[in-house]
Amino acid sequence: MSRLVADASALVSLGIVTPDDPDPLALCLTRYEVVVPTAVVEELREIASYDDVHRQAASAVLDRADSFTIRPVALDAEFPLDDGENAAVTLANELDAALFLCDEFTQLGLIHASLADTRLVTTPTLLSVLVRTGQLSATDARSLLDEISDARSWGGNSYVERVRSVLEEP
Repeated sequence: MSRLVADASALVSLGIVTPDDPDPLALCLTRYEVVVPTAVVEELREIASYDDVHRQAASAVLDRADSFTIRPVALDAEFPLDDGENAAVTLANELDAALFLCDEFTQLGLIHASLADTRLVTTPTLLSVLVRTGQLSATDARSLLDEISDARSWGGNSYVERVRSVLEEP
């Protein structure tokens, strides 16, 4: 089972569609050994305190905390991202994780450059992987991506649109 380190942004994205069937968060937790830094759990708790759709998503992820491993990690004081992303990148490198799941689209270049041997994936990419591995239909993936995109205000995001085009029927 491949190890995947996740950031709060992607977990919230998956949590948005957790009530759906199929549930991509459940698929992720089944397919990968998911490891989350303590700083990300703290971010999820903070997000869960808000009064919006993200609250429900973060709460849904925290409700499944027994399905992933939570690890403390020292922050890199020089890393110019928030504590959760900082900790997640550091943890991915420390664990030599196969995948780093993050939806921080404005900082993908920096995050990608900070990962030693870990592949950066976003939620749209994870959905396409689940389609390629037969765990999710392309129709379901497009529907989930539409719902996540609406909640996360990803309209017009060229990265998301590129993945959406890959999910289109031939």
